[in-house]
Amino acid sequence: MYTIEPIAFVKNNRTEAEDDYWGNVISEIIISDKLSEASIKGIEEFSHLEIIFYFHLADPSAISISATHPRGNKKLPKTGIFAQRKKARPNMLGSAIVKLIKAEKNILTVSGLDAINETPVIDIKPVMKEFLPEGNVKQPEWSKEIMKHYWSVKK
Repeated sequence: MYTIEPIAFVKNNRTEAEDDYWGNVISEIIISDKLSEASIKGIEEFSHLEIIFYFHLADPSAISISATHPRGNKKLPKTGIFAQRKKARPNMLGSAIVKLIKAEKNILTVSGLDAINETPVIDIKPVMKEFLPEGNVKQPEWSKEIMKHYWSVKK
């Protein structure tokens, strides 16, 4: 058994975990008072960060350890939990590569974070080209379909 204490919390205007329209969400990542402001020293030199977070409002009884239709859409093929990015996963962890807008004191302002308000942040890492995949990224057509409006701006 492991115990992980959050290092920060998300602050934004999203209070429900919706599947789409994350395009205009700007989030603040508020670093815990237990950590020094020096913990993010130099982070502003990076354009992007990788954020690991905990799906704190996900229903543990809905956790999938098998294959399901993505987003419950029976028109899409059944795929295993590790071929999806849904919140109902064994350890309820999410990750996102975000754009760093600014860093001030103990607050990181970012875009591209699909985590709701008060989401616990488990870790923050700078994105370096050397850790990104080489070559083309391959993905099935159904995944492109479900992502069509994910980063759109809600009208």
